[in-house]
Amino acid sequence: MGEDSKNVKPYYTENKSKKEEVAEMFNNISGRYDFLNHFLSLGIDKLWRKKAVKELKEVNPKRILDIATGTGDFALSSLRLNPEEIVGVDISQGMLDVGIEKMKRKGVSEIIKMQLGDSEALKFEDNTFDGITVGFGVRNFEHLEQGLADMLRVLRPGGKAVVLEFSKPKKFPVKQTFGFYSKRVIPLLGGSISKDKRAYSYLPESVEAFPEGEAFLDILKKVGFTKVKAIPVSGGIATIYTGIKG
Repeated sequence: MGEDSKNVKPYYTENKSKKEEVAEMFNNISGRYDFLNHFLSLGIDKLWRKKAVKELKEVNPKRILDIATGTGDFALSSLRLNPEEIVGVDISQGMLDVGIEKMKRKGVSEIIKMQLGDSEALKFEDNTFDGITVGFGVRNFEHLEQGLADMLRVLRPGGKAVVLEFSKPKKFPVKQTFGFYSKRVIPLLGGSISKDKRAYSYLPESVEAFPEGEAFLDILKKVGFTKVKAIPVSGGIATIYTGIKG
């Protein structure tokens, strides 16, 4: 699987945890994040989120938690489910500040609440949410199992979690094309535009180290999720994982 994802950090600063470095990284790039996200993914990330949100439809969620919400794109995508409330949680105040302004601009601040919080120690009561979404966030968890277990805790029985995460394509030519793009083009363009070279080198490194596919489904089952499944998208560039709280 390569290097343990817990040990892959943005900056490798001594005496700083992965969690602290991830928060620092997103604070550093928050001003250019939305532009780079859509630019570097060629806009495909919007289609992935749309497909991921459809997976929540069956539980008709009224309260949704969006973990590692960043600037709130997944939360915005979830509005099509007509929930009463969406709470977006992130460890980067810089990203949240951009997101809060975005919600005000779109006139949805009453439905989407953005707040600072640790994804691995959520400050909510047990069985609070009908649905949980995480977009490209779980590979940044310092303690993956702990974070997933806490997600399960705040989900109501019968509720559903949907995780969208990058994966490693296995088939030609997607494997070769995406490998070159993620390891060469993204660090070059992302680093020069954001002025933070390590942030966009960290992305392919963290994807490489992440336990994808069956390995991730096994972890979901281990912490207590049931009916888990993986849905590859765009030839395996990303995967939508789902699980139910039994």
